[in-house]
Amino acid sequence: MLALGAALAVIELVRSFLGDGANLDILALFAFIPARYDAASQIVLPGGLAADLWTFVTYALLHGNWVHLIVNLVWLLAFGSPVARRFGPVRFALFCAATAIAGALAHLLAYPGALVPMIGASAVVSGAMAAAVRFAFSPGGALGPASDRRGRHPPAVPLLTALREPRVLVFIGVWVGLNILFGVAVEVPGSSDAEIAWQAHMGGFFAGLLLFSFFDPPPRNRPHAAAEF
Repeated sequence: MLALGAALAVIELVRSFLGDGANLDILALFAFIPARYDAASQIVLPGGLAADLWTFVTYALLHGNWVHLIVNLVWLLAFGSPVARRFGPVRFALFCAATAIAGALAHLLAYPGALVPMIGASAVVSGAMAAAVRFAFSPGGALGPASDRRGRHPPAVPLLTALREPRVLVFIGVWVGLNILFGVAVEVPGSSDAEIAWQAHMGGFFAGLLLFSFFDPPPRNRPHAAAEF
């Protein structure tokens, strides 16, 4: 988790020392641009087939400015940290890639052929929030029944069971409502008058909710303490 945050900060720091021309080149090569996948488009973007693939992930490493980055880092720290501890570094990295891809696909469906680049880790943050919901309200979880908080990895309930928990439904409903509101009516700090890619947020969130079980390792509870004589 710290490595991811440091990498995002280093990338933004390097970009802050580059000129506008170099930053435009970076966006053309690493941002997610739906026009890449429009057969009728006359725009030729750099990177070829390789960029057609890697930009589904690399866009999440770029941000519009420091405020945009810091906002995402705060949310990622809050929700990504417990998910990263639960998944482990490799599974968490793969999970982040999967939610980034889902966010890009949702954006592509919403804006086919668009030339405006999409950047930011918000889809990954949204996926981490959804993953945290899958176990935070479970027995032993941070917000679940306090029957046993000693386990390092309380088992997550199945998705359909989780969706019968009123607090989970309220969380999802409020999150969806706020994202639609921010996307159509409210300016988000750090957006610099750019349009909020709320559809990508949705893609990342629901991917995190649905794909959680594929990345969640078996429960790892601490052994009981040895009896004292």
